[in-house]
Amino acid sequence: MEEKELLNQEREKEQDTWAAERGSRLPTFREVLARQTRPPVDLFMFYLFLQREGAEDVLDFWLDVQQHENLCRAYFKDLKKSGKAVKEEWPQYYDFARRRGSIYGTIVGVGGKRSTVSSGSADASASEDEKRARHDSSPRPGTSAQGHTPFPTSAAGRATVSPRASGMSPYDWTGPTPVNPTMEGPGGRSSLTPFSGRFGRYSSMARRLSARAPTIIPRDGPVTHTALIASAERIFARYLVPSAEKEIYLPPSLRIHSFILNSENPPPMGTGPGGERYSGAGREEHELEQAALAQVPDMFHAQKEYIFGAMEQDAYPRFLRAKAFGNLTPVSALVRLVVGLVVLWIGLSTGFALIFLDVTPKSKRWFLLIPFSIAILLLVSHSYELDPLLLLLANQSETTPFRTLSVREPYVRKLLVSRSIWVLALVTIVSFVLTIIFWAVPGHRL
Repeated sequence: MEEKELLNQEREKEQDTWAAERGSRLPTFREVLARQTRPPVDLFMFYLFLQREGAEDVLDFWLDVQQHENLCRAYFKDLKKSGKAVKEEWPQYYDFARRRGSIYGTIVGVGGKRSTVSSGSADASASEDEKRARHDSSPRPGTSAQGHTPFPTSAAGRATVSPRASGMSPYDWTGPTPVNPTMEGPGGRSSLTPFSGRFGRYSSMARRLSARAPTIIPRDGPVTHTALIASAERIFARYLVPSAEKEIYLPPSLRIHSFILNSENPPPMGTGPGGERYSGAGREEHELEQAALAQVPDMFHAQKEYIFGAMEQDAYPRFLRAKAFGNLTPVSALVRLVVGLVVLWIGLSTGFALIFLDVTPKSKRWFLLIPFSIAILLLVSHSYELDPLLLLLANQSETTPFRTLSVREPYVRKLLVSRSIWVLALVTIVSFVLTIIFWAVPGHRL
């Protein structure tokens, strides 16, 4: 318990430092993924936002690939600690990384390193990733503690990445049938982004493949290449096979058509003793497996970068508009609209009754300020998706309908407070104007 409390205190200090560095600006998407932000613009809230839109599978894919890459980093670091060189232990991967580049270039010791957008430098983020993975035990929203994937961290720095290296890939050898065909919704409209809905069914075969490899692979000892295969196999089966449990959209150039490796019967690392024992079709199959195995560490990186760009350009701006400038969910805002219209109808009915019944004294009409204020507050709150009283009195922002948490991101709170004051001023002005109009109209008994 003490270790967990110390870790929480350390995280609080880190977040204070990051918030001070941001100053008067909103956090970037990379900072949210790196868990350098606080509610209501943290990773938990972003996951809930995507879940509300039915697009959380996109973030799940990014998180799982980030974990896969962290596992591969741990594998290469274990090799380095044991005194083994990747060049001798895994020559196929070393040759692949030397020719095409790899995000693990500095760890492996090859000259070229593939640039990366969402992960930053491999070395810079690896130690922090492993540290958080050891201590973090909070699951994603909607998942159990036994089956979660830890939220990742990533370093700063941005570059561009080529979606896929040229040349034939072992994953395309089985034929042209796409893994992620363009999905169609009602009316035959095509889905062109990862945030479009899924209309396929999750087949029993895909379910068995997805369940073959666990969400978190135990780390009782050094990471083995079988663990890397199991991790890649699970990601492929869960997100990329047709009608998968969490199938996501990818453009044709990034689709992976097959995964020929099997974690239950993994191929030996390298050529094995006496590579000459393979001949004919057996040798060709062995070489194909080795080529596929060499690509496992970097297998999903281009897809991860595409998903990162899609979330950054599409979902994240909408998330900021919803959470940095408002504190209500759509359902809660809709409830306020309905209640506000009802209260406004009550206020108008009462006002007209006072006029046409010529109720005296005339000062009784000032009581109309109460229903008008309540109605205008609810209607404006719906329009801005911001409840000023909820923020100013309780410093709360909704996570799901009618469930709240504290606003802890300093600059976001500053924005919300200023908008809340504006909303209250608007409500006050409109309410007084309506009340004065009804007070000024002369009474006339019908």
